Parts: sequence; C-alpha cells; structure tokens
Amino acid sequence: MAFWPLAAEANFRHAQRVTELQTPLTPVPVDTARRPRLHPAWLVASVGFVALLGAAAFRSVPSVLMDPLHEEFGWSHGTIGAAVSLNLLLYGLISPFAAALMDRFGIRRVVTCALVLVAVGSGLTVFMSQPWQLILTWGLLVGVGVGSMSMPFVATITGRWFVRQRGLVTGVLTAAGATGQLIFLPLVSALAHAHGWRLPSLIVAGAALAVAPLVLLFIRDYPSDVGATAYGAEPGSSVGVRVRAAGGASRALTVLGRIARRPGFWLLAGGFAVCGASTNGLVGTHFVSAAHDHGMPPTTAASLLAVVGIFDVAGTIASGWLTDRVDPRYLLIGYYTLRGLSLLILPALLGPDTQPSLWVFIIFFGLDWVATVPPTVTLCRELFGNDGPVAFGWVFASHQIGSAVAATGAGVIRDMQGTYNLAWYLAGALCGAAAVLSAVIRRAPQLS
Repeated sequence: MAFWPLAAEANFRHAQRVTELQTPLTPVPVDTARRPRLHPAWLVASVGFVALLGAAAFRSVPSVLMDPLHEEFGWSHGTIGAAVSLNLLLYGLISPFAAALMDRFGIRRVVTCALVLVAVGSGLTVFMSQPWQLILTWGLLVGVGVGSMSMPFVATITGRWFVRQRGLVTGVLTAAGATGQLIFLPLVSALAHAHGWRLPSLIVAGAALAVAPLVLLFIRDYPSDVGATAYGAEPGSSVGVRVRAAGGASRALTVLGRIARRPGFWLLAGGFAVCGASTNGLVGTHFVSAAHDHGMPPTTAASLLAVVGIFDVAGTIASGWLTDRVDPRYLLIGYYTLRGLSLLILPALLGPDTQPSLWVFIIFFGLDWVATVPPTVTLCRELFGNDGPVAFGWVFASHQIGSAVAATGAGVIRDMQGTYNLAWYLAGALCGAAAVLSAVIRRAPQLS
C-alpha cells in the first residue's frame, strides 16, 4: 500500500521538473545581483583623513593658548612664539625622515608611534612652569609627533593606493591636514577661556590615544598586502606593489642628495617656504592676537579662522580636481599672486567688528589656504618619480621653515612695533616672489 503514495510523489516531482525546464529564464533582479566590493583604498584614505585631521588639530592648540600663557606666566609673545616655531620647524624637518621610515617600517608603525608622542607631549604641559618646558613639550615632542603625520603622509597614501583620482584624493586629505587646526580653534578657545588652558591640553592627549587603535586596525601599507591593486591601476602596473626599501631614515638624506642637484627642487622649495610663512606661520599663529589688537574678542577671531578652515575644504578639494586637469604651475602662479594681494590689504580690514570686507578676505583666504599642496605634490611626483614622497617631504620641510621664521618674526615685530602691519606687508611681497618661482619650473613627462 505504501508503493502508491511514493509513486504519486515521484510523478509529481517529474512533472514539476519538466515545467521548470520549459519555463523561460527570467533575469535576476538588480537588487539581488552581486555588487562590487568597496576598494580598500577608500578605507585607508578614510582613516588617513581622521589621523591627519587630528594631527592638524593637535598642532593648532598653541596658537590659541598664546594669550592665556602670557597672562598666567608673563611670558612674552616672542618666547611663546619660539615654542610654536620649533613645533612648526619639526613638523617640516621630521616629515622626509618619516616618509622614509614609512617605506622601511610601514605606515601603521610610524603613525601609531607619532600619536603616542603627541599624547605624551600634550599631557606633560599641564605640569610646566618654565618656558623651556613649553619648548620641550609643545615644541619638541608634539612637533615630532605631528611631523610624522604631515603632508608627506598624504603623498605616501595617494602614491601607493591611487592612480585614478589621485589629485582629488590628495586634495581631500590635504584639506584634513590643514582644516583640523582651524575647525577646532573655536572649541579650544572656548575651553581655554572657560576652564583654563590645561583642559584643552588633556583633551588633545586623549584624542591622540583614541585615534591610534583606528590606525592599527585599518591602515595597511600597500594594496598588495591585502591582495589588491592600486585604485585605477592598469593590469600589470607596479603601483601599489610592495617594494623593499633599505636604509630607513638615512634614505631621506640620500634622496636629498639626488634632488638637490635639480633646479626644480629649489624652485618648489622656495615657493613652498613662502606658502608656510603666509599661512601657518603668520595667519595660523598670529591672526587671533592681531585681531585682538584691533579690539576683536579672541573667540570671534578664532571663529573666523574656523570659517577659513571650512572654506579650505572646498578650496583644496577643488584644487585637487583642477590638478588632474590643469598645468599645476599655472595653479601655483594664481594661488600665490592672489594670496599676496589679499595679505597686503588685510591691515585695512581688521577692526573690532567683522565687516563684510573682512568676510570676503576670510572666505577667499580659506579657498586659497593650502590649495598649493595638490599641484606641488603632482610636480614632485613628475620631477622625482619614486622618490616623490620623500622629495615632497623635503619641499614640505621648507614650508615649515618658512612657517617657523614667520611665527617668530611676526611675534618679534609685534613686540617691537606694537602692531603686525609690517608682517602682513612682507608676507604679501613674498607671495609675489613665490609666483615668479613657480612660473619658471620646467615640467617633466607625467608618470602613471
């Protein structure tokens, strides 16, 4: 009796199978189709963005603590400016060695150690009572830490992980590196005003330690380490393939010996020194104090610098997009010329209130703040090939030398003359010279 149900079930299954074979195949719905996986380059770039944002924010703190430190300890603007100058100087001088160490030991190890240095340097400031201690902590320790996460870090990531949209990604990461120091200025200024300068120092230390695990978990040194190729690389391309780099930090000096024979290096370095003097060294360090001299509240002045940071994002990303399409030399000529003109008229714009003309300056200067970086990175890669990231490290070192000279020099001018006017005029004239230097650079054939 059990035979009949089994036979009936078999006949039913056979009929169902015939029906399925005769039914035309229907396309798979789009929402169930397999979608391409996100390229790991974007994850690396995202974590790099966070690290650069944090590093720039850490470096910005001394500029808004200048007046609180002066009031509590009686230290002159020149003395405090010297600590800021050392910070800016190391931020540049360490960068080529950090780029070489990233080639030798990997991005993760170098950046993680840098974040720990920032945390130690910032945390120890709460115990200082002498000017040399400010120079040791904010100047030396924090300077070395943030210098290891400076603009050559951008060149290393984009050079290894991107071929397509390299200029645009360079612009985005550069915006993080420059904007972090500006968008956090109002917060730091408000905290220092309400709770004293020690609380912002401790917050910086905690933030640096919080970023370190992200770097360890998500940053990888080369696309080949995860079985991938650089984003947009052609089949068989060597971009993004791990290569063994010998020499460690000494490679930075070897590369310097090679590129120092090239006129293009000195032209780029000279222009970038002016870039640093006119942005980080002068405006980034002294704008709040200069505006306060004209009767503007420090918190208002810090907020204006934050607006500079907001527009800097748009300006730098746009510059990266343009760098993929326009001769980078022409971009540098335009950026330096317009920046110089704006600095020449700034003394006439400062006052106790934020007039529309000052807003125009703030918006323009934000768009121009570090728009010079993407075309400079591109020119370094074109001129120096695989040595490009380390070469850019040395060019960036000149940027920070200019920053350091301007940070100290503007403070001395302020102490001697009681005004920053001469500093603005000198910076404007130097920007005109930087435009001339950019005009005589000879391009090399582009590298893929």
